[in-house]
Amino acid sequence: MAHHSALHSNFGVDYVITYRFADTSNVEARDGFSSLMQALARAGLATEVRNGDNCCLLVFVKVGSEKRLAQQVYRSRVKDWLHGVRAAEPARETQSTLSGESLNEAERFRIIHHLITSPREEGGAGIIPKHGPWKNVESVFPLHDHTFNKQWIKKWSTMTFLKANDLDEIRDRFGEKIAYYFAFTQSYFQFLIFPAAFGFAAWVILGSFSPLYAIVNGLWCVTFVEYWKRQEIDLGVRWGVKGVAGIQQKRRNFQHEKEVRDPVTGELVRIFPATKRLGRQLLQIPFAILAALALGTLIATCFGIEIFLSEVYNGPGQNLLVFLPTGLLTALVPTLTTMLTSIATRLNDYENWETSESYDSALTQKIFVLNFITSYLPIFLTAFVYVPFGSLVVPYLDIFSLTARPFAADEKQLRAPQTGFMINPSRLKKQVIYFTVTAQVVNFALETIMPYVKRRGFSKYQEMKSERAAKKGGAGAGATIDDLPEEAEFLKRVRQEAELDVYEVATDLREMVVQYGYLSLFSVVWPLTPVSFIINNWIELRSDAIKICVEMQRPIPLRADSIGPWLDSLGFLTWMGSITSAALAYLFSNNGLGPDGTPASIQGWALLLAIFLSEHAYLLVRWGVRLAISKMDSPGMEKERAERFMVRKRYLEDAMGQDVMDAPSNQMEENITRASLEEDARQSSLRTTSPQDHFWSRQRSWEESAKVGASLIEKMAPKETKKEQ
Repeated sequence: MAHHSALHSNFGVDYVITYRFADTSNVEARDGFSSLMQALARAGLATEVRNGDNCCLLVFVKVGSEKRLAQQVYRSRVKDWLHGVRAAEPARETQSTLSGESLNEAERFRIIHHLITSPREEGGAGIIPKHGPWKNVESVFPLHDHTFNKQWIKKWSTMTFLKANDLDEIRDRFGEKIAYYFAFTQSYFQFLIFPAAFGFAAWVILGSFSPLYAIVNGLWCVTFVEYWKRQEIDLGVRWGVKGVAGIQQKRRNFQHEKEVRDPVTGELVRIFPATKRLGRQLLQIPFAILAALALGTLIATCFGIEIFLSEVYNGPGQNLLVFLPTGLLTALVPTLTTMLTSIATRLNDYENWETSESYDSALTQKIFVLNFITSYLPIFLTAFVYVPFGSLVVPYLDIFSLTARPFAADEKQLRAPQTGFMINPSRLKKQVIYFTVTAQVVNFALETIMPYVKRRGFSKYQEMKSERAAKKGGAGAGATIDDLPEEAEFLKRVRQEAELDVYEVATDLREMVVQYGYLSLFSVVWPLTPVSFIINNWIELRSDAIKICVEMQRPIPLRADSIGPWLDSLGFLTWMGSITSAALAYLFSNNGLGPDGTPASIQGWALLLAIFLSEHAYLLVRWGVRLAISKMDSPGMEKERAERFMVRKRYLEDAMGQDVMDAPSNQMEENITRASLEEDARQSSLRTTSPQDHFWSRQRSWEESAKVGASLIEKMAPKETKKEQ
């Protein structure tokens, strides 16, 4: 019973801070830890300290009082209102803010994390892990709610589609940024139903490289991207985060060049000249060229070796040698990509972005360039180099004969044919199948199964290490030696969570966007591509939930009002897909042999015409779909209009009284008699009046005005009208 209670109880802990001092002197470690405790206390946070593993302390943090939390919630909501995120002004009293709108778990964790990390001048502790004076602070993370996690995984395992309430539940637990990822993946999964059904029919009836399939797939891609843009707005309104991107946090590493006084607020603002940053951004051009040359050369070289070994070399060991290029790519591409990612990060640092959001957006765009090259270049080489120019290129592949020379029986087996070489029309299809099926399975294994195996292996290694230490007379219990019995299971779980990796939602978003690229760019090659993706994405949604709950530390809730720069990547891939689909449908028409029976008969002008018409059709369709969707109403837009109406109504009621729009009373406020008129005349004679006063005093009420108007109508009406009466 105690074990069950410890597993499902977090003892009221909001966050855990790991303080590691293995490489620090005792004096420095004590001083740094004392500063940490002082900073947390100054921010209004309560702490408890326990022993960790391997020269590590676990600092358990919770908010000092509910009053302190209520103050921070009120400040956050007022800030949202001032920036236009919230339509209505929060209640004036702090406690009324919480009673009027409940505090969900994600908002609580987000605000407490802000207290831990925000600068001291903003009322926070200013603790940034591994930064400046906090170099010994390894991580800051909330604890998992295992009761919710278990119920969540069990619930999802029996569901096919996620409902709006399921997405709300994710948002309330993990924040809007992660909720947007699940909402996008769910929308993508639902939208795949049509192309999967149509793709299967096209595979059975039309075959590969069907112009009809290319047209339908292009229409679907445009519709999906435009629909998701509207969906982002609806979710932003539903979750109260529309426009939250405008509330940006300053980066600690931002280096201002000068201070200027804001003409509106009068405050001193630290700025970095935009023209100077633009000059630094121009370095992205040589970086993109460098990345394209480095990765392109490696991939093209391995591509040439693979062509040589599979279609030129016919000696001993061919069945094994064909795997050599795959091995080279597996070993070298990740290494080279890591190096280029490091360069991209340094370039991003050099651009000196002011906010974390702009920094992440710029880095995402650079990483997308690398992903585009590594993911799609092999297929581009096959489709647009091997097919049109294979007969010209293959005779020069003798330069790769070194890869098979030790195995060849004679020189003839290493010589490329000078004439009569025929391309393999099924090569492109096999390559697309590999990237859309095999690679998806491999990625799932690397993403889900390998971390589990690694974690179990590390746990087993730690147990063996402790056993060996115990046999030698050491403290085999390690960190648990001072644990109290009622805390032992809880602390064991916390130490395990402290060793887990940090979840990065951008990684999962990148996978979905890259997958969408295969569908947009190359599914005309193999119409069953969406069938593979719809199966993969059903599993992906649930495996990601398990990954968050089991394999990763609980994510820190972050707010967002979109999927960020990945939306631009989707638009770019959709546009590029309109070009590649038209080109592939032309190049591989007639069952992959070209428009006139052989690839050599392809006409350049016809290929360019097909691309030109397809791209302009895409622009026209996108405009039409965007216009049609803008005319459609949605729950989010209705809610936004209702909120704005209530704000206007409340403002009018507060400013002018609740009955400001009521109709005037049917009763006269006073009875007009001969005596009252004589009294008014006497009063007016006693004071000086202007012609304007006389003008406005002739009719005392709206009823009198109505009677005067009626009498004038009676006098001025034509005689014919009077006779009709």
